[in-house]
Amino acid sequence: MAAAAASEHTPLDPLDLPEGHPFGPHNLPYGVFSRAGESPRVGVRLGDHVLDAGAVAESLGSPHGPLLARRTLNPLLAAGRSAWSDVRRAVTSWVTDPAHREAVRPHLHPLAAVTLHLPFEVADYVDFYASENHATNLGRLFRPDEAALKPNWKHLPVGYHGRAGTVVVSGTDVVRPSGQRKGPQDPAPVFGPSVRLDIETEVGYVVGVPSPQGTPVPLAAYRDHVFGLCLLNDWSARDIQNWETVPLGPHLGKSFATSISAWITPLEALDAARVPAPARTVPLLPYLDDSDAEPAGYDLRITVTLNGQVVSEPPFAGMYWTGAQMLAHMTVNGASLRTGDLYGSGTVSGAAENERGSLIEMTWNGQRPLELADGKRGFLEDGDVVTLTAWAPGPAGTRVHLGEVTGRITARL
Repeated sequence: MAAAAASEHTPLDPLDLPEGHPFGPHNLPYGVFSRAGESPRVGVRLGDHVLDAGAVAESLGSPHGPLLARRTLNPLLAAGRSAWSDVRRAVTSWVTDPAHREAVRPHLHPLAAVTLHLPFEVADYVDFYASENHATNLGRLFRPDEAALKPNWKHLPVGYHGRAGTVVVSGTDVVRPSGQRKGPQDPAPVFGPSVRLDIETEVGYVVGVPSPQGTPVPLAAYRDHVFGLCLLNDWSARDIQNWETVPLGPHLGKSFATSISAWITPLEALDAARVPAPARTVPLLPYLDDSDAEPAGYDLRITVTLNGQVVSEPPFAGMYWTGAQMLAHMTVNGASLRTGDLYGSGTVSGAAENERGSLIEMTWNGQRPLELADGKRGFLEDGDVVTLTAWAPGPAGTRVHLGEVTGRITARL
């Protein structure tokens, strides 16, 4: 009976998905995959399969073949908004038009039978601090006698440059970093593995079209430059970070690993999830003023699990700063964009205790450990597995799932 029941819900043809499937034709995120013994290639996720986009383009004589028959998404990213729309329409037609079934079906491969790779070559990486709830929580933790938010926080999106070379794809193990740390009562710093290893639940923005140095990118050009979104976990060694961060900010405590999803969801797939930013409480300078701009926030519902147990559900819709504002601020000084630039939202935290996006908030700096099935956690232990998933409202009442990002902590050798 169990086998019969399962077959009722599992389509024999991967093109015959249940209506409203969260990875259906209304979604179609892009990634890079390989089969055993073969080179990586661009793929598009459909249900629990990946479509070899370059192979289908060749089979159907599509003009988009030069963008899709590649080892990374970078050529597609660089092609620009018009090309992104054209390719998306073509792929949608390939997986929905019955006339294409015979050409498409041989190029659909089960996800369980492929290896997923970092989907694009990361050029630069910037991490922001765009959640008012998160910034307020950390301010209360570390500056209890001062205002929780620094004077600049509501005037500009605070951020810092990270290390592009340690961005890794979901499923990559995260080696516990070592560095200097010094507690308030310690007479001198010590060196060793981090004992306060944390997560940061974030959303990443993937830049496609570059910009010239010396030319700021205005709010209105956000969708001309940003290709899509992904989930991102910016792992953090809080003890290393705390000791090193004054006066120049994060360094070794943040640069050892940043995990992103294997799937990049194009902005067009998230049109139904767009929402306005929260009401501003401080007047913004003109280059950041989005009062008359199209909505650039996204109603993403994120779930964080630790060793399979749900520990938080941060809502992205309440982020104070939008991706458009982050991009405008990142380039207002004339800094250029490059294809493959990645910038993160910073930790996503809601107002409720079960909506916090980092362990330092969930456990209030380790003072209130989480009660898990396998024991208490203040911060991460070796062997712990953290997974971020998310969905957003799609067209006609559907859901758009973002690709998960997961990582397991391993001991330093």
